Amino acid sequence: MNTSRLLRLIFAWGCAPALLSAAPVGDGVADDTAALQQMVNESGSVSLPKGVYRITETLVVELDRTGFAGFSGDGTTRIVMAGAGPAIRFIGTHGGTAAPESVLPPVWERQRTPMVSGIEIVGAHEEADGIEARGTMQLTLSRVTIRECRHAVRLVERNRNVLITECHFYHNRGIGVFLDGLNLHQINVTGCHISYNAGGGVVSRAGNVRNLHIGNCDIEGNHDAGGPPTANVLLDSTGGSIAEVAITGCTIQHTHKAPDSANIRILGGGTEPRLEASQGSPVSTEGNVTITGNVMSDVQVNVHVKDARGVTISGNTFWSGFAHDLLIESSQNIVVSGNNLDRNPRYIVNNTKDEEDNGIVIRASSESSLLGNVVRGVWHKKAAVEIADCRRMQIAHNSILDCDGVGLWLKNVSASIIADNLISDERPEDGERKDPSVVVEGEGKNQVGDNLTSHGWENLPSSE
Repeated sequence: MNTSRLLRLIFAWGCAPALLSAAPVGDGVADDTAALQQMVNESGSVSLPKGVYRITETLVVELDRTGFAGFSGDGTTRIVMAGAGPAIRFIGTHGGTAAPESVLPPVWERQRTPMVSGIEIVGAHEEADGIEARGTMQLTLSRVTIRECRHAVRLVERNRNVLITECHFYHNRGIGVFLDGLNLHQINVTGCHISYNAGGGVVSRAGNVRNLHIGNCDIEGNHDAGGPPTANVLLDSTGGSIAEVAITGCTIQHTHKAPDSANIRILGGGTEPRLEASQGSPVSTEGNVTITGNVMSDVQVNVHVKDARGVTISGNTFWSGFAHDLLIESSQNIVVSGNNLDRNPRYIVNNTKDEEDNGIVIRASSESSLLGNVVRGVWHKKAAVEIADCRRMQIAHNSILDCDGVGLWLKNVSASIIADNLISDERPEDGERKDPSVVVEGEGKNQVGDNLTSHGWENLPSSE
């Protein structure tokens, strides 16, 4: 170690020369695990100067033992995890909620707000993760880069009031932000790049999750072309309960080459034991999700909603949904309004040969509305908007334009209002008879108002 580096280390850690044998080297070759763990154990505060710090075991931060803890750098610090497990694991004892009265004094006095800031973590082991936390209150990750790991951030068991901001979670083998069977209320993921993580971008599975806010992020390519299917944002309530989610102001896209890929997928069929007494079954229909002001493209399905209740999809821009732009199945209280679903010619540069189908499919759903959307350029499908086996729907003020096949296909739709839609195809005739603008299959008691169509209506008996 040269003299200038030695002096920097003395200044950084305030170490007496006699203790420097325990100081981390930071040359990317030496194993700095023991030295860094000693720093954690002695003060909880690890501030690292420029260097590459190679570790082979997890740095464990037991907050009740260390007191307030954090890892910090100025962006020039890299930790290389050459062993299995997370590079950094925070362990707290918070067992309450976010309510002040549930936070015990030791948490405020010793544990609150564990933090990682200004550090890069790189995986050098097949099972290396970035950061893991359980039992924490106000975990804060800021200006952190994690790449080449399995999971970038994994939250387990119970955490409260998590803040993840201005981070880069890039090219990990697993998930970018993983809420893994987690009991968590209040988490903000803001201003982050979450890209090319093969297991999904932001993924919540099972657990009990409320108040998840994803805003102003770029979330791209979080799929594996070899499968299994995932999503850039995946909310899977199977075996748990996930609700009260806002996804706003994000660019979410790529890649249609992965099987069953989705930009946002909500699987709302959950399990809520407290429902057993009131409804005789613990099966829940999770939701209360708002998806607004996002830009989404280049997947098999831009937004997929299944077994959910209370989802608002408003003011978004969709294109290049290779199977569908929007697929809604077995759901209730879904509001789809003011969205732009288009086939813009400028994207011919993507060389997909117009393979994308686009369009909207709603099946076996009820008490929902499709209002004021613009749907244009749905090709290769029997219908641009297909609504089947649904009831108590409002389908109004939509523009369905220049699409192959039927504009609006209603099959076994009842107790619904269909009014004031513009359904028109003004593309030049190719010599073949145009499909009707609207097909109504089956009989249902619906209220049909004024609709403007270019190719009329056709009524068909039910095919079932």
